[in-house]
Amino acid sequence: MSVPMLNRMHMNGYDVLSVNNGPWRVCTKGDRLGSFASKEEAMAFAASLPGYRARVNKQANQ
Repeated sequence: MSVPMLNRMHMNGYDVLSVNNGPWRVCTKGDRLGSFASKEEAMAFAASLPGYRARVNKQANQ
């Protein structure tokens, strides 16, 4: 049994990752935005997106 290989980077608040030399993916915590054949394509896509910051749930008047 082999151990999965994870390559992961961050750009503009997005995760750019590849598992077991598969396609490169651009993701947020709960959403995959795109899948690319090369790391360069994925990084260019992430660079073209507006900066991402996870929303904080603020519950007022509790």
